[in-house]
Amino acid sequence: MSAEQRIAELGLQLPASSGPAGNYATAVQSGSLLFLSGKAPLPIDGKLLKGRLGSEYSAEQGYELARSACIDLLAALKKTLGSLDRVARIVELHGSLCTTPDFEDHAKVLDGASDLLAEVFGPAGLHARSVIGVYSLRKGVPLTIKATVEVLPG
Repeated sequence: MSAEQRIAELGLQLPASSGPAGNYATAVQSGSLLFLSGKAPLPIDGKLLKGRLGSEYSAEQGYELARSACIDLLAALKKTLGSLDRVARIVELHGSLCTTPDFEDHAKVLDGASDLLAEVFGPAGLHARSVIGVYSLRKGVPLTIKATVEVLPG
């Protein structure tokens, strides 16, 4: 089953991809690799989500926030490539989490994005990954994710 078919089967509606938050590109391709800039969780009722994991958000809520950010990442990927079926492999995923100093469930949170990539791309969605906790992120968002993707010619 293709990635586009999986998106439909999962009942996911990809939003219009959010644009950059500054003077940079949403995606840059070099050879067969596509580098996607950081994405935050999607706004709810037009409001940007703000806060820290370990304070305003639990690890379980963080999982859903990472999944939401990954939906925006998929929207950017589709806008850039025209179709998610051009993805050969998700190479790497990186997460930055705005956390309290004692928060330790970083991996559990980023699983929200990793699980979605595996659901959409199957074995090609399995990726290398890193996640870090930071003191602050742009506009107070609780997390951002970015990815490197291998793309098929098209």
